[in-house]
Amino acid sequence: MQNTSLTNLNLNRNELGELAGKALAVTLSLTNLDLRYNHKLGKSAGKALAEALRNNATLTNLNLGAIDLGESVGKALTKTLCKNTTLTNLDLRQNWLGESVGKALAEVLCKNITLTNLNLFANDLVGESGKALANALCKNTTLTHLYLEYKCLDEAAGKVLAEALSKNTTLTNLNLKANNLEESVGKALAEALRKNTTLTDLNLGHNSWGKSVEKALADVCAKIPH
Repeated sequence: MQNTSLTNLNLNRNELGELAGKALAVTLSLTNLDLRYNHKLGKSAGKALAEALRNNATLTNLNLGAIDLGESVGKALTKTLCKNTTLTNLDLRQNWLGESVGKALAEVLCKNITLTNLNLFANDLVGESGKALANALCKNTTLTHLYLEYKCLDEAAGKVLAEALSKNTTLTNLNLKANNLEESVGKALAEALRKNTTLTDLNLGHNSWGKSVEKALADVCAKIPH
């Protein structure tokens, strides 16, 4: 018998295996599902969850953080997100999805109109995927929270992101912590903040910028109405 009343299910850190993951995919009638840190779910369970999301009309919050999804499952999820119309919060942190999945996610952000929160912390999205994600922010009109902390951006992607922030009018929270961004990116971001009117929370910690970036950011902050 399928349960039709349960809406919130938190199973994080339970060492769930492949069979449990597949069973959850079949009975996916929840609105909130947290599976983070279940490293044993396996690739086939991940693909089953991706397929279940394709036609799901109830799930709004999904946490798949740190479950070793890998590239193949990541791509399956991106295909699903192009069709899913209910998911608003997706956490994919620490899955090391890589550049090709990053590019696919960028395409999703250009089309998806429901996702508002996306966490990509520690997914090794440097290179062209970082630039693609940054460019997607020029087209996306629903995303309000984006987490790109730790090895998600290189210098080129950082500059593209700065340009995107000059145009984006929906993003309110952005985390760029620990990306080792160059000084030129810091200055570009400072300039973008002069034009952006919607961002309320920006994390630039652990990027080791010098005095010139500190001054540029301080000048921007000084002009913010108090």
